[in-house]
Amino acid sequence: MKKKMVKAGETETKKKAKCFKDKRKNMQRLGGGRGGLSLEAFANAKTKTNTYNPAIIKKQREFYKNAKYVNKYKRIVKQQQGEPSGSGSARQLEDEEGRKNKKNSARSLREIYERKREEDDKARMETETTILARKEERQRAESRRKELREKMFKKTKSGQPVMKYRIEHILETLQGSKV
Repeated sequence: MKKKMVKAGETETKKKAKCFKDKRKNMQRLGGGRGGLSLEAFANAKTKTNTYNPAIIKKQREFYKNAKYVNKYKRIVKQQQGEPSGSGSARQLEDEEGRKNKKNSARSLREIYERKREEDDKARMETETTILARKEERQRAESRRKELREKMFKKTKSGQPVMKYRIEHILETLQGSKV
């Protein structure tokens, strides 16, 4: 009899533990165990959509473009307030228009193209020279290592290794480590 009661008590505690785990999982899923979702998070949870909406994208683009123009206007107003005469900002606007016209002219476009091409050619030549220098250095190091290895494995007529080169190599490495 007592055994049955103990088993019944165990099942109740297991049920309570499972229920508690389920509650805890639900709370974590909803945004934390202590306070749940904040009012703001709850309100934004349903209004946020992950679907593609071109109208919203267009509105956002327009909003940021307007913000850019507003900032530019504020900057110009601030400059005008800083300067007693308004001719400085007018000159700046004329300079900007002049630059735009100059950029569009065929002569300036050709000059820009030629300058850019010259810079690209210079950069290409520099990279080619650095690549060649690296290649030559690698070949020199390879040949040095090959010669050293041949010396190290040189043997006499009877098949004994020539110790002269091995001792030289050991001395060079010791002197190199001291310096």
